[in-house]
This record gives sequence, structure tokens and C-alpha cells, in this order.
Amino acid sequence: MNLKTLTMGAMALAIMTGSALAGKTSALDDPAKMSPFFTDAGMKTMKSEAEFKTAWMAMTEEDRASMMKECGDEAIAKEHDNFCKMTKQLGGAN
Repeated sequence: MNLKTLTMGAMALAIMTGSALAGKTSALDDPAKMSPFFTDAGMKTMKSEAEFKTAWMAMTEEDRASMMKECGDEAIAKEHDNFCKMTKQLGGAN
């Protein structure tokens, strides 16, 4: 009976851990955070540099730092090329 309980507990832990890890997404993939930077719902056309800067400065310092960190990852930066170029142009938070 102890072996059965132990096995069930291990399976439950594995399932919870797997689903938690699978749910990890980039802030750059979060439509709520990214929509202020784009003119369209499909997030294909970026706003002007002035509008981008206004939206960037309206974010919290923590969100800006998180996005800059993600833009430092080559794979993520490649997927969000224009956005990351613009954040680097602004110097992160300036």
C-alpha cells in the first residue's frame, strides 16, 4: 500500500511540474504587454518611434528590465527583431 501511495504522489508531482514548465512564456509573447507597441491587433505593424517611446516609458521598470533581458537572448531577439532593436535604440529605459 505504501508503494502505491508513493507512486501516485510521484506521478502527481511530475504532472504538476510538467504543466508548470510548459506554461513558461516570454513577456514578448504576451499580447497584453505588447499591444501598446503595435498599430494592429495581429501585432505586425509597430507604432512610430515617438509612440513606442511613450508606451515604453509608461511600463513599470520591472517590465522594461524583463523585456530587455529577453531581448538579450538571441533566439527571442530574432523572433521579435524590430521590437528588440527599438528597445536597444532607447537604451532600455531612457
